[in-house]
Amino acid sequence: MGRRVSLRRELPAGSGATYGDVVGDLVDWTEGVLTITRRDGSIARVAEASVVAAKVVPPTVSRLTPARLQDIANRAWPSLESAALGDWLLRSSEGFTRRANSVLVLGDPGLPFAQALDRVNAWYGERGRPVLFQIPHDDPTDALLADLGWPPEGDSLMRTGRLVRVLDVLHDVDASGVHVDDTLTDAWLSAYHHVGQSPGRAERHVLQGPPGTLFATVPDPAGGPPAAIGRVCAQGRYAGFSALEVAPDHRRRGLARTVMRALTDHAVARGASTGWLQVESDNEPARELYDGLGFTDHHGYHYRRPPVVRP
Repeated sequence: MGRRVSLRRELPAGSGATYGDVVGDLVDWTEGVLTITRRDGSIARVAEASVVAAKVVPPTVSRLTPARLQDIANRAWPSLESAALGDWLLRSSEGFTRRANSVLVLGDPGLPFAQALDRVNAWYGERGRPVLFQIPHDDPTDALLADLGWPPEGDSLMRTGRLVRVLDVLHDVDASGVHVDDTLTDAWLSAYHHVGQSPGRAERHVLQGPPGTLFATVPDPAGGPPAAIGRVCAQGRYAGFSALEVAPDHRRRGLARTVMRALTDHAVARGASTGWLQVESDNEPARELYDGLGFTDHHGYHYRRPPVVRP
């Protein structure tokens, strides 16, 4: 379990060939059936009795650039409004989260920097929203904004990990008590601390996400708000984890790991093999949790906004 394997199996009579090969991550092996997630996210189930040869093969080398991974993350956390400016993406969502209310820098804006910044100021000005940039570390735009005196904030890490590794670490965690659904419920929202008492259209739009988004809930045995929640967005090979929270009265009981097990099970069942998540650099408890699950740093990013002009 948890390894990348190559299997040669006998094919049924009439298939036109005697043998066929399957290469991918071994995510399950129960009752004589091996479940393999291929590189393209498709799932193959192979009867153990049909296997004539098998070997462990090296894992694939990640070709995900920071821009590509940020683009995947953006689609998992969709803003209410967006507009492309070259390889910049302007996003606005009535102020709900920095990610959904910032300029995502994925490359060149296709204009001289000063002109592009004027376009950004105008777009956000029309919406009555402040300007904020989300920028990977070492991007050229970051240095240009720093030269203008725009201070950094919200330093964060994009982390990735193989889901077979997560399942291997959590193999003995019982997640049968976790409810997983594709519908964003009021009960789930009540446990998410970034949402107020009356979540509006922006909160619901961003959190509901695209098809493939799932919500995990651990009910409170006493009938109160959920004890823990989490969210995953499975898009092909990639699954993004977010909104993992445990209510204060229920902490130190392993519920974060339980929710991660449930969400990972569902993501793998949909063909995902690589997980990603975003965590603030100074959030030590979260980093320790994800370290233990095999997630490693892919790249860092932060935000910049215009300096405050004091009279």
